Amino acid sequence: MSTLQTIQHMMVEQFELKAEDLTPEAELEALGLDSLSVIEFMFNIEDEFNIKLPDERVEIKTIKDISGIVERLVAEQKPAS
Repeated sequence: MSTLQTIQHMMVEQFELKAEDLTPEAELEALGLDSLSVIEFMFNIEDEFNIKLPDERVEIKTIKDISGIVERLVAEQKPAS
């Protein structure tokens, strides 16, 4: 499952949203998610992907934004082999 698909699945589970509404360009606010919901969701993202989100504020408006941040952090936080 891709990062985007995992995030979409998590959103269906956590927020009881319809999968067909969760396009990459779907805006979180338009899906009915307020800032507190997004913050709570990002904690779940950290657990799911075993990453640590930066403390500085990052602009997150769409599902694609979340996916991009997660993919970047996963790549950065992988141990060097």
